[in-house]
Amino acid sequence: MNSSPVRDSRLALARDILLGVIELIEDARRKTLPLEVEPHRSRLFEFFVTADGGGLIVDDRESSAQPEEATDELDLSADGLCRQLAQHWGLDMAARESAATQTRLDKEQLELMRLLWSVMRMWMEWSYAWNRWEEFHDPDAVE
Repeated sequence: MNSSPVRDSRLALARDILLGVIELIEDARRKTLPLEVEPHRSRLFEFFVTADGGGLIVDDRESSAQPEEATDELDLSADGLCRQLAQHWGLDMAARESAATQTRLDKEQLELMRLLWSVMRMWMEWSYAWNRWEEFHDPDAVE
């Protein structure tokens, strides 16, 4: 892996965002509050804006097309972020094992999976809207 000061600073930013999202999810879980309501929703959106500003959100269509091994910690697209969150909590392995053994996820894993789905849905919606902003706000567009 090539290391450069720019990559190192982007990697530090990506890790800070990931840790912040993890803390936010765990806080919502402890308080039994949905991520879709305040204050969690706004805070999650701040992480999204920071990730976008740091160039860490690649177009989801591009990140989905990449093989898993080609992605890294710098991919905070909806897919990349949720892949890292699933790995953090072991949900990726738990889901594989559950499918292989035809058993259900335990209560804690299911709760985390639901929170992960909430994060992914909101992140995808924001990415979609963000990517299409100019299309609907072009000052030269004829009405």
